[in-house]
Amino acid sequence: MDKKELFDALDDFSQQLLVTLADVEAIKKNLKSLVEENTALRLENSKLRERLGEVEADAPVKAKHVRESVRRIYKDGFHVCNDFYGQRREQDEECMFCDELLYRE
Repeated sequence: MDKKELFDALDDFSQQLLVTLADVEAIKKNLKSLVEENTALRLENSKLRERLGEVEADAPVKAKHVRESVRRIYKDGFHVCNDFYGQRREQDEECMFCDELLYRE
């Protein structure tokens, strides 16, 4: 191999190294962006889980309150079932649809 061929081979190798280095830098930049996004999503997920826990803790209290309100409406002489909702119960007769709604678990 003469000097010119050796110099050309070394120059080609140098160019390939520069291209590879540019690719590595691009991958590094992309990886950094992904790590930052992952960290932000983990924080958001953690906050959402905390908020969900708070909401779930409040839910049984609200459900109990709603159920009591519906029972009061029924005791006042009105239907609470889907079929006759809001209609007055004649002589406060029992309605099996309302009972099913009020006493199911």
